[in-house]
Amino acid sequence: MNQNILNLDTPLEFLNQWVKNSLIGNLGIEFTKTEIGLVEGFFTLSEKNCRPDGILHGGTNLAMAETLAGLGSMLLVDNKKYDVFGTQISGNHTGTLKEGKAFAKAKIIHQGNKTHVWNVDITTAENRLISTVRVTNMIVLRND
Repeated sequence: MNQNILNLDTPLEFLNQWVKNSLIGNLGIEFTKTEIGLVEGFFTLSEKNCRPDGILHGGTNLAMAETLAGLGSMLLVDNKKYDVFGTQISGNHTGTLKEGKAFAKAKIIHQGNKTHVWNVDITTAENRLISTVRVTNMIVLRND
């Protein structure tokens, strides 16, 4: 799928298929909801996204946060004219996950012409916070 045609009407099935053969798909990240200023998703803990001892790797949480925030920004701009690049990410890991799924909710907190700032909370199925992450995306003119 060409990212130039992404918009809020793009079906979740297409989005999940689009990322299937990337880092996103390899970590098991799936999108479950998209709307203006909000993207939600999840992943199931597996050997592909945990430490050797079976506990969730913190880098997986950061990848999840940057993925959801990046998609959120892409859905807010004209992708034929602009590209989105993550420029800063900062996370605080507040818990662990040893089995099951992690759920993430990315909410935009600043939507400027050149930058978007997102807050992403990642929780367990019981809504226990695992990580809270801040992501800044830069919006730049596309150089075809």
